[in-house]
Amino acid sequence: MSIADLSTDEVWRLLRLAGELKEERKAGGNSPLLAGKSLALLFQRPSLRTRVSFDVAMSHLGGRTVYLSPDEVQLGQRESAKDVGRVLSRYVNAVVARVRDHGELEELAARASVPVVNGLSNYVHPCEILGDLFTIYEKRGRLQGLKLGYVGDGNNIAHSLILGAGRVGMEICVATPEGYEPHPEIVRQAQESARETGATLTVVRNPQQAVRDAEIIYTDVWANMGQGGEREARLRTFRPYQVNTGLVALADPSVMVMHCLPAHRGEEITDEVLGGPFSIVHDQAENKLHMHKAILAWAMLDGGSLFAGGTEEADAG
Repeated sequence: MSIADLSTDEVWRLLRLAGELKEERKAGGNSPLLAGKSLALLFQRPSLRTRVSFDVAMSHLGGRTVYLSPDEVQLGQRESAKDVGRVLSRYVNAVVARVRDHGELEELAARASVPVVNGLSNYVHPCEILGDLFTIYEKRGRLQGLKLGYVGDGNNIAHSLILGAGRVGMEICVATPEGYEPHPEIVRQAQESARETGATLTVVRNPQQAVRDAEIIYTDVWANMGQGGEREARLRTFRPYQVNTGLVALADPSVMVMHCLPAHRGEEITDEVLGGPFSIVHDQAENKLHMHKAILAWAMLDGGSLFAGGTEEADAG
C-alpha cells in the first residue's frame, strides 16, 4: 500500500532485484519467474507509464494481465471494493489497483486473498518512487546522504518521496506553499525511519532553500487528477515554485532533475529544464518497467528466495 509497509532491507532488496532484471533484459533475456500467473490491472484513473510498464513487466516475466478500465468495474459505485477484492482473488494471482481514494484501496486489499499493489492513490504512489530511487541509485551509486529538493504540492508523490528518503537515509527538503504541506502522518512515519537510517527531513516555504546544493531536484504537476476545479487558484499560488534555469542554478553542479510525468511544460517546470542536460525524466520512465518487474516477482513469489543481501551498508561491509 505504501513504502511505509516496507522495511529498509526490503527496499534495498527490491532495488537490487530491479537492477538484476534490467541487466538481464539488456543482455537479451527474461526470467519466466511468473509463468502461468495472471495479474489484474484495476484502474479508476487514466495512465500511460504505470499501465504499460506493469503490463510489459508481467509479459517479460512470463505471465499475463487483464486490464479493467474505470467504466468496466466502477469501483465503489457499480461494485463495492470488498466484493471486487473477493472476486478477483478467485481469478488472478495479484492485483495492481490505481484508485482515487486510498481508503477504497485498503478495503480492496483487506478483502482480497491475493497481493494487492498500489498503482496510485490520492495518498501515496509507492511504485513510482521505488522506481525513482532505483534511478537515483543507478546514476549516483548511492542513496544515503544525497540531498533531494522537492518543489511543489505536498501530494502523493511528495508523500512517497518523503517515506522513501526516510527508508534509505537521504536528506530531503520539501518546499510547498502554505496550506499544501505533506500530511503530518507521512512526516511522522519518515521521521521514525530517519532515527534508524540517518535521513533528514525538512519542510519549508522557500523553493530556493529546498534546492540549494541539492543533487536531485524533483517536481510534479500543480493540479493533479481530480483537482481540475482548483486549477486557476493553484497556478497563481504555485507560480513561485516553478523549476526553471534560475532555480536549477542554485543546486549542485551535477544536479539531476526528475519529474514523474505527465508534465505541464511551462507550469511546474520549463521546457528548457525538462528537455535539458540535467533532466533524467525518461530514464525514470524506463526504470518503472524494471522496478515493476521486481515488485511483481516479490509480491507473487517468496521474495526471500529471489535475492540475497540487504542494505547498502551491509553490502559495503
